[in-house]
Amino acid sequence: MHTLVFLSTRQMLQCQSAACQALPLLPRELFPLLFKVAFMDKKTVVLRELVHMWPFPLLSFQQLLQECAHCSRALLQERPSTESMQAVILGLTARLHTPETEAGTQPLCRKHVLRVLDMTGLLDDGVEQDPGTMSMWDCTAAVARTCIAQQQGRTAEPGLAPIPVEVRVDLRVNRASYAFLREALRSSVGSPLRLCCRDLRAEDLPMRNTVALLQLLDAGCLRRVDLRFNNLGLRGLSVIIPHVARFQHLASLRLHYVHGDSRQPSVDGEDNFRYFLAQMGRFTCLRELSMGSSLLSGRLDQLLSTLQSPLESLELAFCALLPEDLRFLAQSPHAVHLKKLDLSGNDLSGRQLEPFQGLLQAAAATLLHLELTECQLADTQLLVTLPVLTRCTSLRYLGLYGNPLSMAGLKELLRDSVAQAELRTVVHPFPVDCYEGLPWPPPASVLLEASINEEKFARVEAELHQLLLASGRAHVLWTTDIYGRLAADYFSL
Repeated sequence: MHTLVFLSTRQMLQCQSAACQALPLLPRELFPLLFKVAFMDKKTVVLRELVHMWPFPLLSFQQLLQECAHCSRALLQERPSTESMQAVILGLTARLHTPETEAGTQPLCRKHVLRVLDMTGLLDDGVEQDPGTMSMWDCTAAVARTCIAQQQGRTAEPGLAPIPVEVRVDLRVNRASYAFLREALRSSVGSPLRLCCRDLRAEDLPMRNTVALLQLLDAGCLRRVDLRFNNLGLRGLSVIIPHVARFQHLASLRLHYVHGDSRQPSVDGEDNFRYFLAQMGRFTCLRELSMGSSLLSGRLDQLLSTLQSPLESLELAFCALLPEDLRFLAQSPHAVHLKKLDLSGNDLSGRQLEPFQGLLQAAAATLLHLELTECQLADTQLLVTLPVLTRCTSLRYLGLYGNPLSMAGLKELLRDSVAQAELRTVVHPFPVDCYEGLPWPPPASVLLEASINEEKFARVEAELHQLLLASGRAHVLWTTDIYGRLAADYFSL
């Protein structure tokens, strides 16, 4: 239920003009709730004035838009409305354009106070587009426009200098937005509006553009670099990695499609790989490493041995891992610290199964999130792994989509998972019983593309639901919706 204070605040904001007139007279302790209600109800006039008059040094979306004692709605788990986001940016712009000589005439000198606007933590794009909400791409563009406009409107007239504000954001950039964002970062250097990037995601950017962006970012702010669909290869990575390594507070590094064939190594390829390893050894705060779709067969020991500190999140999807890779990881210092592990796309059905079980055993005390999509795990492999898997008593998420499991195998998993009291989500495959005429063993491509018998699957869902009810686990979500249950972010674990 909403508190009386929340309901009163919502009622007060019905008339926005009157609410704006009352803001200077209200105790500043009400401003956080006023912001949440105005953001939620799209009271854009009030929202803009709240930012303009904010009476605290920090305005943080993560603090203000979370579930709170007054309202159980967590706005951070929703894509923000375009109207509300634009109002915040307009309020910031108005504040920057207010001459400092006039700020002292305002009640409580509120315009002197705001120093940091933290807009990080907003929900990422997802798969659905909604014209009424603002994606992270749109948010990046809107903040960038403000930076550029502020720089272009600067004046050297004495006494009119705006009060500096640091704007913390998560930036998303692709080929289309690169030039625009680069200009915004350049404009923020020495500007009253300082753009500070927390997480950078660069998609499909040429190597030189990626380097140019990295050179413009503040080394003290960045915690994550995520390079997607860039097909860097070892040569490209050897050019980029020294620019990444200068961010000494970097906690998460996500690289994809790094290819270097260890079976037919070239001299240049080996030199590039050794240089990459040397640069990886410079990171002191790295806790998450993602190397999806990179050929690491027989080289995992070289990669992980260079790191100065144990990882807590390791994603090795589609990396063609060998038994010796899994065996090394199980015996390494990283295993006993892992909270998140993604081995999707690696065949765990043959010689890799035993070292994989050893890895689970080593990580059992800490593992919270385990992703095993398309790992060729059939009932036989699952059943012999269950004793080890159920020792992961803190596990919250288990992903098994795209594996050739039958209804009987899923039942065994459900029964044994009763021991995992923290488990909340299981993403399971459509049982092989629900397909017609499958080849055996069925390749993952067949399981992902072949049609299923909807009537059979409806019976499977009903039976799984009954088993969950009977075991008192109705709160655990068993689903085949892999797209609606995106992997939890490491920083949210």
